[in-house]
Amino acid sequence: MNQRQHVLCDLAAAIRADEVGLEYGVYGDYRLRCTCQPIYSVEANRLKPVAVEAFMEAHRAGEVVPWQEFFFQLPERDRPFVESLYRALHIRNYFHIGLDGGDLFLSCSPSVKGDHRRALAEIRFMAQRLGDYGLHSSRLVCEIGGRCALDDAALLSMVREMRRNGLRVAIDDFGIGQVSEAWVRLLEPDIVRIDGGWFKELCRHFAAEKLFRPLLSLLHDQGVQVLVEGIEQPAQLGVALEAGADLLQGLLLARPVLTGTLFSAEPLEINELLRPAAKVIPLFG
Repeated sequence: MNQRQHVLCDLAAAIRADEVGLEYGVYGDYRLRCTCQPIYSVEANRLKPVAVEAFMEAHRAGEVVPWQEFFFQLPERDRPFVESLYRALHIRNYFHIGLDGGDLFLSCSPSVKGDHRRALAEIRFMAQRLGDYGLHSSRLVCEIGGRCALDDAALLSMVREMRRNGLRVAIDDFGIGQVSEAWVRLLEPDIVRIDGGWFKELCRHFAAEKLFRPLLSLLHDQGVQVLVEGIEQPAQLGVALEAGADLLQGLLLARPVLTGTLFSAEPLEINELLRPAAKVIPLFG
C-alpha cells in the first residue's frame, strides 16, 4: 500500500456521520465539525448569497475549542492529515450547506514545508471525487494564503494543477505579509480576498474610500474579482461598495453556522444594511 492509500484509509477511519447524515471528523478526543459563512455578490441594490467559506470547529468534552488553538498545538507531522480531513469533510458535506449551486471556498494552503507532492496528489484526488458529492469542479474555489509553506515554484505548480482539473483559484490574506500584488502577477487568480483585519484598519481613515478604490481598480485591471471580508459595520460596507468590490462577507451580512443549519438565501437590501442603526443579521428565526 502506497502513502496515498494509507492516507485515504486513515481519512476513512476518521470520518463519521451523525443521525441526519452530516459528516464529522475524529482526531483523538476531538470532534471536528464543518461550519460555513455566506459570501454575497453585488446585484443592483441587493446582495445575493452565491458562495460559502468553509471553516471547522473543534469540539472536546462538549466545549468548542478555537480552531487556531487546536490546529497549532498539533504535532507538525499530524497537520497535513488534519488539513486533508478538513477538505474531505467540507466536500462530502457540500450537499448540506443550504445554498443550491453555490461555490465552496476552501483553504488549500499546505502549512508544512516539503508537502508539495502530497498537495498535488490531493488536488487530483479532490477533483476526481467532486462529482460524487454533487459539486462541479468550477464550484470549488481553492484559497491560497499567507500561511502557505511552499516556495514560489512549488506554489505555481500547485496552481497549475488546480487549473488542469477545472478548479478555481483565490488568493487569501491580501494586504498582509507576503501576500501582495506580486502574488497576483505570479498566480493569476480568479479571485483576490482582501484581509478583513487590514480592511478594518483602512476603514478607520477618513478617506478610506479614496484609498481603497485605486487598489480594487488595479486588481480588476488584472482580470480578478475582489472579495472583501470582515464587514461588520454599515460604514465598512459602504467603503467596499463604493470602491467596487465584487463579493462581500462579514458579520453584518451573516454569521458562520454549523453546516446543515438553514440560513436565508433571500437577497439582502443594501439600503437597509447601510442605515446607521443596521445590526448583525441573525441566521436563525
